[in-house]
Amino acid sequence: MADSRITPEQITGCVLAGGRGARMGGVDKGLQSFQGLPLALHALQRLAPQVGPLLINANRNTAAYAELGRPLAAEVCADSLPDYPGPLAGFMAGLAHCRTPWLLCVPCDTPLLPLDLAARMLASRGDADIVIAHGWDTEHAQPGQPPQLRPQPVFCLLRAGLACSLERFITSGGRKIDAWTGQHHSAQAVFDRPGDEQAFSNANTLAQLLDLEQIAPERQS
Repeated sequence: MADSRITPEQITGCVLAGGRGARMGGVDKGLQSFQGLPLALHALQRLAPQVGPLLINANRNTAAYAELGRPLAAEVCADSLPDYPGPLAGFMAGLAHCRTPWLLCVPCDTPLLPLDLAARMLASRGDADIVIAHGWDTEHAQPGQPPQLRPQPVFCLLRAGLACSLERFITSGGRKIDAWTGQHHSAQAVFDRPGDEQAFSNANTLAQLLDLEQIAPERQS
């Protein structure tokens, strides 16, 4: 059962699309087409019913992201640090623009993210300040072997009050998500139910994007 003390309206959803896209040849990953729509829009549309306000963390093509997010009233926010320092900078940008008690971050390149992500994160929270998703690692599964469960740290539910802690960590040179979350009371939300197999499948390269399109269920219009 989801934590009844926290409603969707108390959670800001943030789609992280501010990366360099190096493994995809430097293209803006969130704007790449998947089933005829930008990757980031898939993430936004799946996240929107689960949360209140929406944010898009983007560092280039911000006008395109603003237009993409307009139907869902999603605000675009950029990193405050230069040179694409990584997902923690996206967390920090999201927290800086968050006006609710909680922030739920997701990457832009997982178009099959769970439709019950927020509810299951809350159900696993207990009294933790951070909840990190654990899901099937399909990218590194060996042929003929089942995938293993592993942390999916960019899928992260954060208490908004952690903004100052994160800023201190980043400005002191910290970049690893687990090094920061390990400083706080964290919980795991395990996604291992039937139907979760592809929930965290992502596209780091254009080839992976094409492969993901082949296995994804056809989008319902």
